[in-house]
Amino acid sequence: MFHRLALLILGSLAAVSSTRAVTPDGKHKLVFIAGKPSHPPGMHEFHAGTMLLTQCLKDFPNLVIDRHDMGWVTDEATFADADAVVIYADGGKGHPAVQGDHLETLRKLMAKGVGFGVMHYGVEVLADLGGKEFQEWTGGFYETAYSCNPIWDAHYTTLPLHPVTNGVKPFNTTDEWYIHMHFRPAFGHGNQATQDGPAKFVPILVGTPSDATRDGPYVAPQGPYPHIQAEKGVPETTLWTIERPDGGRGFGFTGGHFHKNWGNDDVRKTVLNALVWVTKLDVPAGGVESHVTDEDLAKNLDLKPQPKPKTPEVKK
Repeated sequence: MFHRLALLILGSLAAVSSTRAVTPDGKHKLVFIAGKPSHPPGMHEFHAGTMLLTQCLKDFPNLVIDRHDMGWVTDEATFADADAVVIYADGGKGHPAVQGDHLETLRKLMAKGVGFGVMHYGVEVLADLGGKEFQEWTGGFYETAYSCNPIWDAHYTTLPLHPVTNGVKPFNTTDEWYIHMHFRPAFGHGNQATQDGPAKFVPILVGTPSDATRDGPYVAPQGPYPHIQAEKGVPETTLWTIERPDGGRGFGFTGGHFHKNWGNDDVRKTVLNALVWVTKLDVPAGGVESHVTDEDLAKNLDLKPQPKPKTPEVKK
């Protein structure tokens, strides 16, 4: 009788431990992956951006961050006690998540209830290579020619009641905010909180592009796309969260193109809150507090060639 009871207790403990990994010191662990250098200076600064956000969270209680560069971890053993994986990198067919057997590695982590977040270009994968998985794990993805990537001044005038918005005030900022994301079918355009069976989707940042924004040009391809123009006046979700049936959490954030925007207190707080939330820690009522200076923003930037100055035209 006692032996059977002991086995039941051990089985229950094993089931609990399988839902959340525990580091040796009992902390929650975020594996934060920065992509390879790309784009001109001040854009897609994945190394500097992840360094900055990690520094902002260095004293957050019960959290440990294992940060990696160049698109993937140096040793996949780090995933064994991870509570969440977040990728801030270039996407498309070169997305770190779809290289080699990475997608299968992530699939096994998701089955354990590990959180998953993707940022900026990292929300984009191919429809037939990661699209279905990203819809399941984060709620949606960017699909070329379905979605588009204009640079526009987004005004976030109202915010939902959610841990990721704790302490965040309405704000506006200019960024390459992607729009018309390919959300799970039940989520539509993702502008309303939605329940898809046991999956709970919540739009966090929702803004309405101007008509001129929809008319283009977009960054690439320049467009315009008729189906984007046809939705003038329709709000767009640029940051969203999902609570998955496997117990894991996910989020997608389409901003983060311009490194300088990490100096915006509300942009930064929203993303810091998301990093804490996806790792299954409680977000403080006032959100994650941090302070960033111009000097901080200038640190750890990739060594990139400066754009060549344009030669003025000589009229003949």
